[in-house]
Amino acid sequence: MNAPAPLARHGNHYNRSGMETVSAFDFDRIIDRRRPGCVKWTRYPDDVLPMWVADMDFLSPQPVRHALAERVALGLFGYEFPTHELAELICDWLARRHGWPVQPEAIVFLPGLVSGMNLVARAFGRVGDSALMLAPIYPPFFSVPANQGMTATTVTLRWQTEGQHLRGEVDDEAFARAIGPRTSLFLFCHPHNPTGHEWTRDELQRLADICLSHNVLICSDEIWGDLTLDGIRHTPLASLAPEIGQQCITLMSPSKTFNIPSLGFGFAVIENESLRRRFIAANNGVLPYPNAMGLAAAAAAYRCCDQWLDALRHYLTENRNVLLDYLAHHLPAVRTTFPDATYLAWLDFRATGLDDPHRFLLEKAHVALNDGASFGPGGQGFVRFNFGCPRAQMLEALERMRSALSGIG
Repeated sequence: MNAPAPLARHGNHYNRSGMETVSAFDFDRIIDRRRPGCVKWTRYPDDVLPMWVADMDFLSPQPVRHALAERVALGLFGYEFPTHELAELICDWLARRHGWPVQPEAIVFLPGLVSGMNLVARAFGRVGDSALMLAPIYPPFFSVPANQGMTATTVTLRWQTEGQHLRGEVDDEAFARAIGPRTSLFLFCHPHNPTGHEWTRDELQRLADICLSHNVLICSDEIWGDLTLDGIRHTPLASLAPEIGQQCITLMSPSKTFNIPSLGFGFAVIENESLRRRFIAANNGVLPYPNAMGLAAAAAAYRCCDQWLDALRHYLTENRNVLLDYLAHHLPAVRTTFPDATYLAWLDFRATGLDDPHRFLLEKAHVALNDGASFGPGGQGFVRFNFGCPRAQMLEALERMRSALSGIG
């Protein structure tokens, strides 16, 4: 009789396949992050609770930390290229988690997605062209066209209200009208930052049909695709139909998913060989390959962190539910989106009478949020709230906000 396989020695809570067990996850743990260089926790004074920039206050999964420790222990930090095995791990992840069959040759490695978007504009935009986007949207989207001598054309989402909840919808006719003879790119955010909306298949199909009918290339930033809530499965835009996949460049990364944004790793999925060659040629030394630590972390994340991610999504879903319940009972004048992805809520303070809710909450509640105005048209009067943190921390922020707002008038 064969002896049982030894337990993986990555930590105290692993099964025999090396997968981290649910008992190892402690998302309620408060971690002191106030140290030099920590952007989230040191931008504001110590009495301010930071609920702004999109990184989480959770430890990254143990397999990722173990892989990084092993990589450092080698003591060699020469040039390192991504391997074919890593491309295969990514393809397996896309098939397993998103039902999207992709071949390894379609993967193009990047050091980050903002730089990846800029490379898309460099490769496929011309000076004087227009890049289309839906606003409000993650602020770095706006710099992409300007960096290449292009103009930004925005279509503002229409807010539909149901009680205290908001939903941003696309006016398809306005979207089609916004496409002109020099519109060469549609810069898309899916799931949507800042609203947390996972676009439905029907919404995706309508947007794609309009772009294809006008020969507009789609650049779909899907960095949040792994962080859907309520058990929802993310649908990559390019997976809808072969003809859509041939006119779409999808940008993805494990950085938000596994809380490793500083490691500088991402990738593009480009199924159209002609587009892929042009994209690679446009780089021509502009962007470096991902670094050795990012490569090691990505491989560990995609190989053995499914259980950690499932537990995280469950915790974030509960955080979302607690947040919405708190707003309904204690801050009824504040409307909010119902995020079905990300760990971001888009809070509408327009009914409170505050001209600048970001500044008010920073000064009176000592809570730092993202100013909605920085997300472009449709963002004035809103703030973005990051609930990717221990629940007690989130509730403390909400209590501070409630107390400050109770003093209005």
